[in-house]
Amino acid sequence: MILVTGATGRIGGRVVHELTEAGAPVRALTRRPGEARLPGGAVAVPGDLREAASVEPAFDGVEVAYLCPVPGWALAGLLALARKSGVRRIVLLSSASLPGGPGLIERQHRANEDAVRASGLPWTFVRPTAFMANDLPWAPAIRAGDTVPAAFPAASLAQVDEHDVASVVAAAVLDDGHAGRTYELSGPQALTTVERVAILGEVLGRTLRFAELSPQELRAELLAGHPPAVADAMIDVLAAATGTTAPILPGVRQATGRLPHAYAEWAARNAGRFR
Repeated sequence: MILVTGATGRIGGRVVHELTEAGAPVRALTRRPGEARLPGGAVAVPGDLREAASVEPAFDGVEVAYLCPVPGWALAGLLALARKSGVRRIVLLSSASLPGGPGLIERQHRANEDAVRASGLPWTFVRPTAFMANDLPWAPAIRAGDTVPAAFPAASLAQVDEHDVASVVAAAVLDDGHAGRTYELSGPQALTTVERVAILGEVLGRTLRFAELSPQELRAELLAGHPPAVADAMIDVLAAATGTTAPILPGVRQATGRLPHAYAEWAARNAGRFR
């Protein structure tokens, strides 16, 4: 039995599909199991990662657990329950930002990894760069016109397709040979913000124009969905990426044996959201 947390989210939902397609039995943790639409072979169970006791029944009989961080989660309590229930291995979603320095995002993910190591449970860490799906907020502007407002035009990112992240997680969950491995994932290209806008335009058959937002304007947008400290950390990442060339990371190929999807492939798969 495999436990997938965040099972209705962007990564977790895809992990559930890949595991069930492989014939694995999946227990899909969600706060609202009655609303979950899951493939055959997956069973929705209730639980809130911020309240460890609510997740205890979900760990019963589980061999491998995929943990997806959420703000304020009770990680120490969850790991204690995993040990108590006989879980053999943890696959943790982390971040490729870890080697970069002492920023807020790095500190949070480093603390998560340290806690998993300290638990004594065998582990696999999956460290993706920024997701290509982070560009989906451009969709309303693109549906409304030909101008894409965004900040930091020269910020270079090697974003990763969320499907590739899920494939690495699924591979790590299904094979104990991934224990003790850390996979750092990126897409196959380093692209600036302006270059990604241009690729979206090519996929959609339109000429899209980039309209630069100031960092202050971007911060105001981010505050609609993030605490101030997180919004500032996201801006710091983009500022640091300006004038650089993002490194290409090997984790997708290492874990799955295939190359990661390019940004144009991701854009084509999601074209309907921008039309």
